[in-house]
Amino acid sequence: MKILVIGGGGREHALTWKIVQSSKAKEIFVAPGNAGTAKIAQNINFNATDIDGLLKFARTKNIDMVVVGPEGPLSQGIVDKFQAASIPIFGPNKLAAEIESSKVFSKNLMQKYGIPCAKSVSFSNYVEAKKYLETQHPPVVIKADGLAAGKGVVVARTIDEAMAALNDFMDKRTLGAAGNKIIVEEFLDGKEISTFAFTDGNTIVPMVPACDYKTVFEGGRGPNTGGMGSYSPSYFYTPALAKTIQDTIMAPTVKALDKEGRPYKSVLYGGLMVDNNQPKVLEFNARFGDPETEVILPRLKTDLVEIMLAVINNRLFDLKIEWSDNPCVGVVMASGGYPGTYKTGLPINGLNRLANDITVFHAGTKLDASGKVVTSGGRVLVVTASGKSIAEAREKVYNNISLINFEGCHYRKDIALIKED
Repeated sequence: MKILVIGGGGREHALTWKIVQSSKAKEIFVAPGNAGTAKIAQNINFNATDIDGLLKFARTKNIDMVVVGPEGPLSQGIVDKFQAASIPIFGPNKLAAEIESSKVFSKNLMQKYGIPCAKSVSFSNYVEAKKYLETQHPPVVIKADGLAAGKGVVVARTIDEAMAALNDFMDKRTLGAAGNKIIVEEFLDGKEISTFAFTDGNTIVPMVPACDYKTVFEGGRGPNTGGMGSYSPSYFYTPALAKTIQDTIMAPTVKALDKEGRPYKSVLYGGLMVDNNQPKVLEFNARFGDPETEVILPRLKTDLVEIMLAVINNRLFDLKIEWSDNPCVGVVMASGGYPGTYKTGLPINGLNRLANDITVFHAGTKLDASGKVVTSGGRVLVVTASGKSIAEAREKVYNNISLINFEGCHYRKDIALIKED
């Protein structure tokens, strides 16, 4: 098969890495890719949202399957266009992808169908939102409605912080159109978990879960990022909790989308908060998570291409999906200043010094004119390892991560440092 992977981050490198392992994969293209994908596939110079350009390329090259990584092209209807051209594509269509691209839609759907989630009120008027906030007791969560690359959620510990977020999103328009509407949501306490399921719209097969670290600094300090590291599985994930999540959240959500005329086929990602073994939805995403994909796919034993074809062809019920019991840990190396402003084009050293059982997924990297790997984004690398325990996998990562360096690089030291209570 000729396969086209769309996107250029760590998630897409991980997807490409797994697809390369399939006996069905003959030729793999990545648009636009990064320095990591360039070593295992062919990067092509298309932006992930250049849907017309990508469609023309797919037709010219007789691409057999397209895999969409990021949320941007999904929200713009890339799946609908490729389906109309009879090109098999893995991802939800535009209407189904609104489960992520509109937090207001997602919240309304959950409330309509009784899917457990935080209480919230949505606003499209800044003055009304401000008046409502004045009546609330912190902590309170402010969410921008649209896509914001992981930066559209503020957990405000004071009303002043909440007002500042509201002002940024709706008045200063720091997130552009993503802040046209906002949600004011109750703060949920507990343990956070990222859960995933493959679904062809009928069959829903849970994947292994992960835990993600959102804030830039150790101990939950600093602003939210796209994710600074993760590990899989979650130490508190039990068969009973898995069943509750499947029965009360994942399956009902897929069924609800179908009832609304938005059949969902792809990976559904539920970001959940668990308190007293009762899960509630923080948010849904319409694709593989990042950096969770980088610790989940190393655990997948079944051929990923076969799974994707089963989803596309409504044959997921035919497939048995198997996972390794070995945990995996991934730590993000970020540019100095991230998630704020940062330099790019900085040489990355030490990638050839690592132990054989370390896998590095590239996120914000590219090859310069001389072929050297340099930085090109905020989250630069995800350094991962598997082990017989979370502690063993974690030790492998941190024994190696310091061997890699680039100017200003930083990473959290507490990823997967857990107390199993």
